[in-house]
Amino acid sequence: MLDASGRASRWAEMADTGTQTRAKRTVRLTAGRLYQNRWMLAAAAVAVLAVHFYGAASAWVTVLAVVLLFLFAMVAPRTNAGRRLAEVAARAERSPLDRLSGEKLAAAVADPLIIFDRGSAVVHANEAAETAFGAIKPDLPLLLKFRAPEMQALIEGVLDGRNGSLTAEYVERVPFERVFRVTASAVGRGTGLFVLAFKDQSESRRIDRMRADFIANASHELRTPLASIAGFVETLRGPARNDANARDQFLQIMQNQTGRMARLIDDLLSLSRLEMKPYLKPGVKVDLRQTVEAVIASLAPLAAETGVVVERDFAEGALEVHGDRDELFQVFQNLLENACKYGQSGGRVEVSMRRVSEAGEPELEVTVRDFGPGIPAEHIPRVTERFYRVDVETSRAQKGTGLGLSIVKHILSRHNGRLTIRSELGKGSAFTVSLPAR
Repeated sequence: MLDASGRASRWAEMADTGTQTRAKRTVRLTAGRLYQNRWMLAAAAVAVLAVHFYGAASAWVTVLAVVLLFLFAMVAPRTNAGRRLAEVAARAERSPLDRLSGEKLAAAVADPLIIFDRGSAVVHANEAAETAFGAIKPDLPLLLKFRAPEMQALIEGVLDGRNGSLTAEYVERVPFERVFRVTASAVGRGTGLFVLAFKDQSESRRIDRMRADFIANASHELRTPLASIAGFVETLRGPARNDANARDQFLQIMQNQTGRMARLIDDLLSLSRLEMKPYLKPGVKVDLRQTVEAVIASLAPLAAETGVVVERDFAEGALEVHGDRDELFQVFQNLLENACKYGQSGGRVEVSMRRVSEAGEPELEVTVRDFGPGIPAEHIPRVTERFYRVDVETSRAQKGTGLGLSIVKHILSRHNGRLTIRSELGKGSAFTVSLPAR
């Protein structure tokens, strides 16, 4: 903090600086005025000197005339040349934004942008617009380019001079569905130009649809066992109150249903945790051979129950990746459990592991193959979606939640890996996990 004397000194310095600045400005202005009127001053000086030498005028009269000429030059209005110089200086001092062209501004916008005139003809389309909608040539009528009724109404509305900006929703269905929020408005006042700005809403709509589907599916999956439990409770309180056999049977079913709900909730929590941390921190080295062996050992009772023999085909040497061992254990547990449950008719499951090179980068591939009925081709692209089932009844009979492969996909995404599915009806299915080998 400054004391009073310090502030006074500071103000004095500021006052001196301001005085010096005004003095410099005055000197520049005076010099400029004299320079602008230099030819008039020269002619007047010659005339005064001629009168002095040839007209025998008093020397004092001559000096007075010269002084008056200088004063007149200083206060005389600027000439056309002076105005032109002032205009050039003013243009040089304008904001850099004033020197930017409309095309450069449009090119800097990441979203599609189309500028058009009063005749709805295209004046300019930025690169994002041409990427989204194909080539848009100048003078192309927008009403022919965008034939959807909502776009026609939007363009005609802004051309009719309605105040403010107009908005509409535009859906492109080819080559795939995209949803845009389109805003139309005039460019400035009196320019005769208008702009269409497109904001892609496809991803947010897809997420909203997934959220709605997820809530609906989760509600349905939980409602079914709850309805079953409620029905058995009501029966045990009524007709089967004193029936010991029925009571034991119903309690077993209720236990199975509560177990199903517990598995579903556990899987939902796993998905939630994975989505909350989509990026995996650098992990420790994980020995895939040991991890897969541990999975096979943990599922030995299930394999024995379903009558499936697990065969191994592992490459020699170290088979290591960087990652989270618990998550990778969950990946192979889901895949091997599915193979035992849904491929039990084949009598065996084969787990193989090998080193490969993909685009010059070393990878480890782990394949879990069953020899069961296989998966129809039309279902393969969707089997990793939440709650998607190829056969609903079979899945429920096997105590599946419909979330296992979705969890696998999320974990592999966190590990920069991928899941490949190959299947042929009557010959079984093969699920291959590819992970970068480091």
